[in-house]
Amino acid sequence: MDQIKKESVLTRYSSINELSTADQFLLKEAKHAAEKAYAPYSKFNVGCALLLENGVLIRGSNQENIAYPSGLCAERVAIFYAGSEHPDVPVLTMAITVKAQNYIVDEPIMSCGACLQSISEYEMKFEKPIRMILQGETGEIFISENGTRAFLPFQFFVKQLKL
Repeated sequence: MDQIKKESVLTRYSSINELSTADQFLLKEAKHAAEKAYAPYSKFNVGCALLLENGVLIRGSNQENIAYPSGLCAERVAIFYAGSEHPDVPVLTMAITVKAQNYIVDEPIMSCGACLQSISEYEMKFEKPIRMILQGETGEIFISENGTRAFLPFQFFVKQLKL
């Protein structure tokens, strides 16, 4: 994981218009994915869009289940699909956003610990960070060039198992 720096910095943007065209597109795709979420219990639709190194775009949305915790977060839906359909292709960038059904979320949302650990597994597999773009339904946008390290600085890696 030499390419993943221990220092983690988030860059903040006040508007989607400040982002590159590619980042704007990916964030819009994440918003589109959030529209397809199945969230009848939380009413909190999360969308995730991944850009793979081969140019393939993958979207995922949260899928809830009344038998909690049988549902799955948008991030894991997307990254597990990428891993199953494109197992040898790294994820370059991941955009995550939300749309609550009863109110406006005006600040970036963060992945849960299970999702961060799952994402970090793919960072370890390909030995490079996954660039992350985060935004609520509106408001500021955070970008981490160092992947999950910005949010989960003390990750658990397989090399710690001494297999």
